[in-house]
Amino acid sequence: MNTPKQRQHVGKSYKKVDAATILSGRAAYTEDLVSPHALVIKILRSPHAMAKILDIDLKSALRLPGVEAIYTYKDVPQVRFTLAGQSFPEPSAYDTLILNQYVRYVGDGVAIVVAVDEKTALQAMQMIRVTYDVMEPVLDIHTALDHPTVVHPEEDLHYNMPVGGDPKRNLACSYSRVTGDVEGELAKCDYVVEGTYFDQATSQSAMETFRTFCNIDQFGRLVCTSSTQIPFHARRHIARALQIPAAKVRVIKPRIGGGFGSKQTACTELYCAFVTWTLKKPAVLIYDRHEANNCSTSRHAREWQIRLGATKDGIIQVIDMVAISDAGAYGTHAFTTFTAGEHKSVPLYNKGKAVRYESNIVYTNHMAGGAFRGYGATEALWPLECAVTKLAKKMGMDEIELRLKNLINVGETSLVYAPDEVLESGLLKEAIARAKEMARWDERPHSWQIDDTHRGGLGIALAFQGSGVANVDTASVEIKLQDDGYYTLYTGSTDMGTGSNTVLMQMACEVLGCPMEHMTCYEADTDVVPFDPGSYASSTTYVTGTAAKLAAEDLRAKLIRTFAKYMEVSESDIEFDGIMAHTKDGKQTMTTQELAPKLMVSFGHEAEQLVGFATWGSHTSPPPFMVGIAEVSVDTETGQVTPLDYYAVVDCGTVVNPALAKVQAEGGIVQGIGMALTEDIRYSPKGRLETNNFMTYKIPTRLDMGRLHVDFVESHEPTGAFGVKSIGEVVINTSCPAIQGAILNACGAELTTLPMNSEKVFQALMAKE
Repeated sequence: MNTPKQRQHVGKSYKKVDAATILSGRAAYTEDLVSPHALVIKILRSPHAMAKILDIDLKSALRLPGVEAIYTYKDVPQVRFTLAGQSFPEPSAYDTLILNQYVRYVGDGVAIVVAVDEKTALQAMQMIRVTYDVMEPVLDIHTALDHPTVVHPEEDLHYNMPVGGDPKRNLACSYSRVTGDVEGELAKCDYVVEGTYFDQATSQSAMETFRTFCNIDQFGRLVCTSSTQIPFHARRHIARALQIPAAKVRVIKPRIGGGFGSKQTACTELYCAFVTWTLKKPAVLIYDRHEANNCSTSRHAREWQIRLGATKDGIIQVIDMVAISDAGAYGTHAFTTFTAGEHKSVPLYNKGKAVRYESNIVYTNHMAGGAFRGYGATEALWPLECAVTKLAKKMGMDEIELRLKNLINVGETSLVYAPDEVLESGLLKEAIARAKEMARWDERPHSWQIDDTHRGGLGIALAFQGSGVANVDTASVEIKLQDDGYYTLYTGSTDMGTGSNTVLMQMACEVLGCPMEHMTCYEADTDVVPFDPGSYASSTTYVTGTAAKLAAEDLRAKLIRTFAKYMEVSESDIEFDGIMAHTKDGKQTMTTQELAPKLMVSFGHEAEQLVGFATWGSHTSPPPFMVGIAEVSVDTETGQVTPLDYYAVVDCGTVVNPALAKVQAEGGIVQGIGMALTEDIRYSPKGRLETNNFMTYKIPTRLDMGRLHVDFVESHEPTGAFGVKSIGEVVINTSCPAIQGAILNACGAELTTLPMNSEKVFQALMAKE
């Protein structure tokens, strides 16, 4: 195998292989593939946060010319499922139907309207008359447990495994881990800090909204073309919901305009699949921006009670984190987003003797929570890192010095790790040193006066994440030598615009030795590609990439063996660069373009198309590491916080494509800045979403993010191909606590609820005075 200095592709900044087609507008997205005669679907939605449908009058709407059909809860299969994109058996509750007699949030589906065009469908929606029994909604996580209103009163809700749920109490699930004597160890500590921190629900805000087009193919099978991160999981959900074999369903993901976790949950697929399967006609469902923000999933809101205890020399002895979490109306990803946060936060500081990490995750009449970049780690690191900064302040210790005293080292374990689990790789201290250098942490004050009304401050946060789901997710990759001597890589992973197809090709071409131009990538078509759980859990480069490397090794071995057979020499006499093979004495040569046609016919040799194949999953989920240092300006008269600079250093193992990795880091940091300062899903007192468009839901623009400075330190992860770990999610995790620390240093205002908008900062300044 090539050493790092000899590598031809890994470590090189290739442009994304689809960059030109995307920038030129030639890339085909779901809406571009809709047939001109497809029926248009619209969803009539509930105006109430919690209600039972007593009657639906469809007569007038059905008489409208151009209306093909209208479906209600009486027409759909009564088999519950989850929309969460997770490997089977899913930990998320089976609490969902295509349509339900109970509506559980403002925007929940009431009826599926199918018409010849959008105008007719929208007109028909206005003609439907619904009678509701309106109930008192559950809108406060503090009163949800044992509330008089039961969000899920049905008897057929079930779980695939124990997750601590009790739907009759509005308890979607729960989790608790207690290791050591928390109260006893706290009593021994010289310093204790505690606080209540809240992280809000936020919207993933992908550029392309949710959309699905379905048709019936020539074999009578359902073909679902959709903007999704999870083609194989979506196929399974559709099959269960419709009660048909999965073999009758094909899911295709074309180009996709972003996901950030939102499309790890099925959304439009079930409605569209039901219509097409029922009518045997093509149909399309496209959400507008209001629906995308209101009728999908968000990050779970959580309120945390945290306590840290430390000795007088700064060794953290206790980490105590107890939360109440908002599952929303359905339990998609509710259990796993919370449990994932434990493994990606608590192990950062492993010198202690006691840990508690627990939460009740309650059903409410809000839009369901779901997957969002960071997947629980972002939420858990917010209170933990804020509390570590608070502890440093109380002790009069430098914030970085305190973190270094308690930081886990390679080869060490954690109280929340499995018995045989250790941190296998990481340049954590090197990353911190580099970030300090970039930000000039030791060379200047961390709080300063900018002018008469503005103060500046620096704040720091550390973060872990994971790389795939250990012992659960596996990926398969196939690489085929085509009849023209070029290669095709087949993967079920989904490139969401991140450039993952490019990275997979770089890893495969590194093994084969061929130029990138000699390989193409075909992705995310369940009829064509091998199984992959999809693009989530920061798994693509680590899990699918390792499978790609192994598949390339398999194909390379077969190629060398076949060349040797045709040249009638031993395999050890063959040298191969991915295009041409030659004997070591130089007397015989043959290219893949000469070999491939010979393999397709039976003249003298047995015909054989050469294919490399591999399936791989990991026993571990090696954490990438990030250091984030925020520099902000605070207007002490208005509370306005302005990001000035953000210094970030990431250890994601070997960096396969530095340019794409840097863009990933920058994008995650900016999303984190939005969560820190402006983004907020807000509801009215009756449960109506007030932030269902980009006028009211403020995501950061280029003018709101300041200057970003990103660098990498490259450790070598022994379990990953070429030493890789993940990068996609860790990059969002430091922004909120780093900015909180910067505000605290700048003006002494301690913010404990997100977002830290100007009103909250101003109020904190007034309270301080």
